[in-house]
Amino acid sequence: MKKLIFTPFIVLFCMIASTDVFAQRADDIVGEWYTTEKDAKIEIYKSSGKYNGKIVWLKEPKENGKLKVDENNADKSKRAQPIQGLELLSDFEWNGKVWENGTIYDPSSGKTYSCTIKKKDDETIDVRGYIGISLAGKSVEWTKVK
Repeated sequence: MKKLIFTPFIVLFCMIASTDVFAQRADDIVGEWYTTEKDAKIEIYKSSGKYNGKIVWLKEPKENGKLKVDENNADKSKRAQPIQGLELLSDFEWNGKVWENGTIYDPSSGKTYSCTIKKKDDETIDVRGYIGISLAGKSVEWTKVK
């Protein structure tokens, strides 16, 4: 008789404990991440309740002896700014599952895209840029800097 009463409590405890293991927190993306090619590090930080990210390291910060600059930016006044230090991710909000309603800037094209970020595991995030709807976009994986 004791086994029948005790067993449901064990099952309930295991269910609650397992949800904590897989639970994500809004600040899980805060920190430094390598881009897919590992040629840049992006620092994701929280500011005024939203998540942003900037380039803090480049494998090759110079080209022809000069710092790489944002030469493709649509705003001509910003084309002389260095790529390193450039804000790449802007205004992400945590919805309890993913970071959404943000944008990602691509310095190689000078274009800004809508973006979502999903945590795949403790070491990997999926960054998806798109125009219009998320189905018509591109995803890349970034890995946590150790």
